[in-house]
Amino acid sequence: MKRLSDIGTIKEILGRHGFSFSKGLGQNFLINPSVCPRMAELSGAGEGVGVIEIGAGIGVLTQELCERADRVVSIEIDKRLLPVLDETLGEYDNLTIINDDVMNLDLNRLIEEEFTGMDVVVCANLPYYITSPVIMKLLEDRLRIKAITVMVQKEAAQRICAEVGTREGGAVTAAVNFYSKPELLFNVSAGSFMPAPKVDSAVIRLEVYSESPYSLDDDKKFFTVVKASFAQRRKTVLNSISSSLGLEKQVVNGLLLDSGVDPRARAEKLTMDDFVNIARRL
Repeated sequence: MKRLSDIGTIKEILGRHGFSFSKGLGQNFLINPSVCPRMAELSGAGEGVGVIEIGAGIGVLTQELCERADRVVSIEIDKRLLPVLDETLGEYDNLTIINDDVMNLDLNRLIEEEFTGMDVVVCANLPYYITSPVIMKLLEDRLRIKAITVMVQKEAAQRICAEVGTREGGAVTAAVNFYSKPELLFNVSAGSFMPAPKVDSAVIRLEVYSESPYSLDDDKKFFTVVKASFAQRRKTVLNSISSSLGLEKQVVNGLLLDSGVDPRARAEKLTMDDFVNIARRL
């Protein structure tokens, strides 16, 4: 088993394949040997488990997942990495690599075709530029998955894992909490990557609910309320919802009072129950 986190090994392999890093794809490869084993272990990868990985890179995390899980499907958008991965991961017969954009894939179909009879988890080192869209796709597609363990920018991790109803939280905090229970696992310094990004990272785990604890006839109303509430964060929730949804202030004021919400409050002070109550009355 090659030490794919060794900087000398990485440079030698990439140099031989004529590979150069793409800023547009947010490529930063891990060179800290302790991160991927820990991440794979905490992801839930193991016997009877299938893993979806997003962004294989040169296979540092993929290798650790293949050592633990029954089956791994890794989605890699950069076709230039395919010959590299053939070399670094060719020994694993429990691995399938798909050259595609995860945002374009039918992941429910992929799970049914690739992971019959298995529990499924997601584990990935996500590029910063696409963190929120990928996480929300994984949650909104209502996939048959147990958990999502991902490395993201530290600031994004803190916001996602913040408590709803606090200043640190935001629209993505409420959205993630609707589908899952988030937890910040550990921080990863910028020096753990090649090339080193300008900011630190963190690994988070989202324990996905089999059924959301927040009962609504139409989930879309919840997200409409959340987005409208945070659209103008510095304004009161009355003004923000009224302006964003084009509703008369008098109507929104009554809606908020009926929901037990102070119209003068700002969105960051609202709890999950507050958002759900507003959505039910919208």
